[in-house]
Amino acid sequence: MKNLNQEEAQRICAKVLAYSKGDECEVKLSGSRKGNIRYARNTVSTAGLVEDTQLSVAVAFGKKQGVATINEFDDKSLEKAVRRAEDLARLAPDNPEFMSTPAKQAFKASATFSASTAAIDPEFRAQVAAYSIENSRKNQLVAAGFFADTTSFEAIANSNGVFGYQQDTAVDFTVTVRTEDGRGSGWAKRNAGDVARFDAREASNVAIEKALRSVEAKALEPGRYTVILEPAATSDLLGYMFNGFDARQADEGRSFLSKKGGGNRLGEKLFDQQVNVWADPWDKDVAVLPWDGNSMLARERMDIIKNGRVSALDYSLFWAKKQGKRAVGQPGNIIMAGTNKSTAELIANTKKGVLVTRTWYIRMVDPQSVLLTGLTRDGTFYIENGKIKHPIKNFRFNESPVSMLNNIDELGRPEIVAGDESQYQLLIPAMKVRDFNFTSLSDAV
Repeated sequence: MKNLNQEEAQRICAKVLAYSKGDECEVKLSGSRKGNIRYARNTVSTAGLVEDTQLSVAVAFGKKQGVATINEFDDKSLEKAVRRAEDLARLAPDNPEFMSTPAKQAFKASATFSASTAAIDPEFRAQVAAYSIENSRKNQLVAAGFFADTTSFEAIANSNGVFGYQQDTAVDFTVTVRTEDGRGSGWAKRNAGDVARFDAREASNVAIEKALRSVEAKALEPGRYTVILEPAATSDLLGYMFNGFDARQADEGRSFLSKKGGGNRLGEKLFDQQVNVWADPWDKDVAVLPWDGNSMLARERMDIIKNGRVSALDYSLFWAKKQGKRAVGQPGNIIMAGTNKSTAELIANTKKGVLVTRTWYIRMVDPQSVLLTGLTRDGTFYIENGKIKHPIKNFRFNESPVSMLNNIDELGRPEIVAGDESQYQLLIPAMKVRDFNFTSLSDAV
């Protein structure tokens, strides 16, 4: 089914609300068109296009609520879904944390849609793969990668008059390039809402260069080092941390933002003075929908960390009421201030250190301190006197992003990254940090 325009989506939502006999009703309607191409060993292996549209309806009688989903949109099917949700609501026990659906509010549109991204076709996807494959073959390397483009829409509505509709586009690309003998490996990842900001050649060439430079890696003794982390290397580390900015988790003693004896650490200085982080649905680089799809509340621009101090926590509707706070929509993006310095400039300012391309296989060790363990991979290099001296074997690390953000020497230029462990769109800088803790060597490339 093709993506629905605003008029079509609003008509369907209105029908569903009209069918409902409950005290309250919420409707969420979304659809997407996702194209992709995958290649490995310098050969395209799969390519496809998937279209899907789905509607979810939640009906409440008092504090009893039922939810039904459907992907058929004729009148009979829509009414059947509403009746199913009502039946489930009548059978459900009272939810002690039930919150009424929000009152009518205005949503200021954000620039989440790109016509050029929506126009991507199979020929474009094939060319993306061709850049990696052809350039890798020329250098006697082997490439594997995945490119995906998404055009989607989301509509929300409720029985109190809320309605929102917006389209969204995105491209995501990852490529791994290895030497034929498997001793060298390079990697690159790119994310963008507007395909005009994506360059397949540039991304592939970065991975190729790192693969060529990472051969004959030397062992470096584990320990604490000054480390330059590229944005992709920090994205998952920071993702774990920002997932902990939930007020309820903090108030109940379940996060690093919990205060001993009860309460949270809102307002406390926990990070280096250079750390400034905010959320902004209307940011030109990482725009997101102006509402939180879970609560139907409008999002706002908000400071999360200001000059190292915790400035805001996420309050759900229930927890905000319980604590006497104002609930706002959960942020959809995380933006961290940086500088105009390139990674090359950070390297040039480093007497001795380690450059990390990527971190992976990350696991939580201690939620109270956000202590994480994981591995480096796909290009780790030793820096001496402002230059990359030679590749080094990969490390296992034990490190907390909270500690890491207290040990910042320099920040670089922010880049768009979609972290695997984060629910947010990220715009974060490369960073040079002191005393990063490498605990052991890894034989993986």
